[in-house]
Amino acid sequence: MKTVHISLNSIDKVKAFVNEITKFDNDFDLVSGRYVIDAKSIMGIFSLDLSKPIELNIHSENNAEEILSVLAPYIVD
Repeated sequence: MKTVHISLNSIDKVKAFVNEITKFDNDFDLVSGRYVIDAKSIMGIFSLDLSKPIELNIHSENNAEEILSVLAPYIVD
């Protein structure tokens, strides 16, 4: 499992993020405080506090580099 922090601070970013992430068959979780939701759920994402970066857990070992390159515009340090 790989963990990165992402920023989804606008509606357009959330929609684009979900469109990109649904192209992969892997499981993705977003963690904000004590809440863990499926990253492919647009309604779940909007239930989180999007004003600060969110932790993204990528449940994949084989194509993690490909996933990270697609999600690069959302990743924050």
